[in-house]
Amino acid sequence: MTGFTYLWEYQVAPDRQEEFESHYRPDGTWGALFSQGEGYVETLLLRDASTPLRYVTIDRWRSEASYRAFRAQFGRQYDELDQLCEGLATRESPLGEFVESASAGPSPAPAA
Repeated sequence: MTGFTYLWEYQVAPDRQEEFESHYRPDGTWGALFSQGEGYVETLLLRDASTPLRYVTIDRWRSEASYRAFRAQFGRQYDELDQLCEGLATRESPLGEFVESASAGPSPAPAA
């Protein structure tokens, strides 16, 4: 089984930062919805240290299949929450979908 992770980047509206965090933090609204899905691992919310209104979310699942099954089962709820969160960010962009590499781990040190 290969882990599956997807990342999103958000530029948050200045007057909506607290509300954004309440939905996107690990114990927020999105995490509560995701936790209903079989194979959900975790959500991380990262705030850029130099650009405080810039955030990245990291959502991890045991496999891509478990994520796709969640979307099929909870599609209506997902769309409703997405609509509720509309306007919290002035810009949002997917950064990609990733699978864990079987060879993930420290890279060997270059030969001297």
